[in-house]
Amino acid sequence: MQNEFTVDDGRIEKSKEFIRPEVLYRELIERIRKYHPSDDISLVEKAYNMAAEAHKDQKRKSGEPYIIHPLSVALILANLEMDKETIVAGILHDVVEDTEMTEEQLAMEFTPGVALLVDGVTKLQHISSITDSAKGDSKESKDNDKLEAQAENLRKMFLAMAKDIRVIMIKLADRLHNMRTLKYMPAEKQQRIARETMDIYCPIAQRLGISKIKVELDDLSLKYLEPDVYYDLVDKIATRKVVREAYIQSIVDEVSVHINHAGIKAKIDGRVKHFFSIYKKMKNQDKTLDQIYDLFAVRIIVDTVKDCYAALGVIHEMYKPIPGRFKDYIAMPKANMYQSLHTTLIGRNGQPFEVQIRTQDMHRASEYGIAAHWKYKTASDGKTPDMAEEEKLIWLRQILEWQKDMSDNKEFMHLLKSDLDLFSDHVYCFTPTGEVKNLPAGSTPIDFAYAVHSAVGNKMIGAKVNGKLVTIDYEIKNGDRIEVLTSQNSRGPSRDWLNIVKSTQAKSKINQWFKHELKEENIIKGRELLLAYCKEKRYDSAALLKSPYTDRIQKKYGFSDWDSVLAAIGHGALKEGQILNKMKESYDQDHEVVMTNEEVLASVQASNSAVKMQAKSDSGIIVKGVDDVAVRFSKCCSPVPGDEIVGFVTRGRGITIHRTDCINVINMSEFDRERLIEAEWQDGSFDKQENYVAEITLFANDRNGLLVDITKVFTEKGHSIQALNTRTSKHGVVTMDIAFQIQGREALQNLVERLKNIESVIDITRATG
Repeated sequence: MQNEFTVDDGRIEKSKEFIRPEVLYRELIERIRKYHPSDDISLVEKAYNMAAEAHKDQKRKSGEPYIIHPLSVALILANLEMDKETIVAGILHDVVEDTEMTEEQLAMEFTPGVALLVDGVTKLQHISSITDSAKGDSKESKDNDKLEAQAENLRKMFLAMAKDIRVIMIKLADRLHNMRTLKYMPAEKQQRIARETMDIYCPIAQRLGISKIKVELDDLSLKYLEPDVYYDLVDKIATRKVVREAYIQSIVDEVSVHINHAGIKAKIDGRVKHFFSIYKKMKNQDKTLDQIYDLFAVRIIVDTVKDCYAALGVIHEMYKPIPGRFKDYIAMPKANMYQSLHTTLIGRNGQPFEVQIRTQDMHRASEYGIAAHWKYKTASDGKTPDMAEEEKLIWLRQILEWQKDMSDNKEFMHLLKSDLDLFSDHVYCFTPTGEVKNLPAGSTPIDFAYAVHSAVGNKMIGAKVNGKLVTIDYEIKNGDRIEVLTSQNSRGPSRDWLNIVKSTQAKSKINQWFKHELKEENIIKGRELLLAYCKEKRYDSAALLKSPYTDRIQKKYGFSDWDSVLAAIGHGALKEGQILNKMKESYDQDHEVVMTNEEVLASVQASNSAVKMQAKSDSGIIVKGVDDVAVRFSKCCSPVPGDEIVGFVTRGRGITIHRTDCINVINMSEFDRERLIEAEWQDGSFDKQENYVAEITLFANDRNGLLVDITKVFTEKGHSIQALNTRTSKHGVVTMDIAFQIQGREALQNLVERLKNIESVIDITRATG
């Protein structure tokens, strides 16, 4: 929505008076008529009238009429030159929630395509709220439910995209307008929505090649996630705005003369790069704004590919290119099929600047992405668009493949964020036949093998790079020619490969192989774990392990059959206690028992006698069923008050307390599991001022002053560091193992949140053994 905002030195501010819906509607119609071959706007008008009636009494948080939002979404779609069905669905995307109109009625009133799109967007909006789920549950339960809800949201989103990619186009437009008006939301909600936008929506826009949306989402996310950084950038860039604009214009004028003299027809313009792009360079390179040299970009748009290379020759003759800063994305397009020539040059006054050279078609594809050559549109000669556009959706098909095989939501979220990672660099390498493969930086021959085909990766026994044998952990470099050596006698991938590979695709395929090959064993093991847990908890396994309780678990975790649930438990993706406790809750709800007064009294007496059998210790732990026992805390997972815990009977040393998610407990043999015993934190242990030892692992991009900033947080919080071990990879990523004293889980979470806010910190994990 162009007229809703005024720009003042780069700061986007809301104009004082709200734009009237009818003015915005006229702007929408004018925009559609500029690019659409048909003058018939009756469907758009009909949609506007219906939406205006449905939302007539509604206001947004800003106080403006609600109809402004769907109209703004439609205008964003029109600016992408989308088809009329998509624009109509954009206007109607909230109507189903506010009226009793069904999908069938929408199909009759408009078209089946409109009904399908509205239904797809509405279903995405009906997904359960991540933040509101699991109210009243424990913090760990809330975190698990939040993760599951977020993963479920994304699974549904990608399925909707697969049915009709226009659904996500509407969703992106919806998110963009919501981000533009995010200032009216509470601060906590601003942070949550901006983080989700940065992690999910920006990468999706990038993968679809829609820079017009991606660039604005990037900058708006930065504005709310790092407001100090954002406004500091705005102010510093605005300070010398006139000088910079004059410098860019001088380059444009100079380049135009030489390009015209060479007889190349071209459109040339210049700009300062957008804020998030500059911020990313500052963060990744640990530099200040003054140290970032390529703040400027000059764009040359020509008619043909031949002219692109001719213009490049002219530019390199005019200015001195910086070695290693030339990239040919025409010959080797990016993963989202972006094409252009990039080169960085030294200007007359020593100021570096970047030049991008592309054709008109490449420029259109860069701005509009998947919308530029729409598969729902047809070319002027009646033919369907180039199949190259379908390649932009290969990544989506890969994600859908993972969903079929991946039961662990935590693993799914990790792989998804890795695959959509905005900050990841790539290397280009070649097959023996000359086919280009685009892989994440740091990839190995194993990654390459799985990029060729999963069968090649599963049968791989070695590799040659540029004709020479290399080890399987060799780091691929740009331009390497790679040959994978395979054998039909290969036993398949090794689990060690999971620690070597870099690409999400390779990790997914290796995990799939193990799950498939060992499925029968995992089903048997999963069944045994469930029966053993039932025996330990004295649950009636015959009553629980049947329909409808198994059906509810299958539906909750997205499995097609019960054997798949058993296999997931068997290989550790799900915990048997987690599953059976949910089944027991369902069973108890279906079989609620009304107790007599005598039964209530007997229950209280039994409870009192059980309390006498609980062993208390100075450690603040109650061990059920054991009296007068020595209790010690395990060093492998370092439990603190608030963690879910379990006891392990050690010979001659009393009972060792572990977290229930400790890797040593999860991987315990059936024989050792017999020695596990229930334990819990004693009432009041949360209020004591006792300290417990906790361990975390912190990952960060290396920079000067990082250690000082981290230890400062510990000092301010009053937590004593017991041990600190740090190492730095060749890629500049620091790994810190920190042991320290803490009062409990809540204090630990507060500390971790503070640490995550430190500049250049990437992630923090807690030791699980």
